[in-house]
Amino acid sequence: MLDTLIMYLQYPFVRYAVIVGVLIALCSSLLGVTLVLKRFSFIGDGLSHVAFGAMAVASVAGLTNKLLIVLPVTVISAVLLLRSGQNTRIKGDASVAMISVGALAFGYLIMNLFSTSSNLSGDVCSTLFGSTSILTLTLREVRICIVLSVIVVVIFVLFYNKIFAVTFDESFAKAAGVRTERYNLLIAVVIAVIIVLAMNLVGSLLISALVIFPALSAMRVQRSFKSVTICSAVLSVLCALIGIAVSILGGTPVGSTIVAVDVAVFIICYSLGKIRGGIGV
Repeated sequence: MLDTLIMYLQYPFVRYAVIVGVLIALCSSLLGVTLVLKRFSFIGDGLSHVAFGAMAVASVAGLTNKLLIVLPVTVISAVLLLRSGQNTRIKGDASVAMISVGALAFGYLIMNLFSTSSNLSGDVCSTLFGSTSILTLTLREVRICIVLSVIVVVIFVLFYNKIFAVTFDESFAKAAGVRTERYNLLIAVVIAVIIVLAMNLVGSLLISALVIFPALSAMRVQRSFKSVTICSAVLSVLCALIGIAVSILGGTPVGSTIVAVDVAVFIICYSLGKIRGGIGV
């Protein structure tokens, strides 16, 4: 089995998949803890549907670099979701439902009406579940992913204290002079970037799992914000590596396999948390 993996790693497209998978898993886990604690998990799901709609438009337009449309549209939608979520007339869950479902329906309609592909079902499946796109990455796409991932990690490290303050007690942080609106906006924009990056890995429908499950797993076995964040990053990267390896050896879809590993790890961490709680550890 190990010899088979080593043999596959000699191919550039497999190495690209591993590099991108690890980077996306790392970035997703860093802000996943914040999203779960702030009850912003729904934003990831909503933005993933928006990204699908933008991807459909980019595909129909025949753009070779789909990020030119997908990234700006997803970032703008993140800002709109954040703003509308603070609107007393339109609650957060309602705004997510309107934007995400509308974008999903619009994207599929566009692909049906104007698509030039002879395999529409395959294109939709690949975009929704990331079945093959991770194995067709070009060197240029890998470089873009590396640059954006580095930016995400640097932003998280530089603004760690502010993100921590806004996550746990936004009212106190605002009273202490922290511009909470600015940092909430920063979190939303960074999540939008992560969503766009993760589409090639797990597809638009499974992105939320990549963000949420490592954070929930880490919360079962750790207590402090820093330890939960570190544990979430480690678990997320390990799950991505195991998922990609199982996918290569078993011929299963990459995105679904990674999410399945995340679910299995969550069950293990949940059980460990129950055991530790039961024996008073």
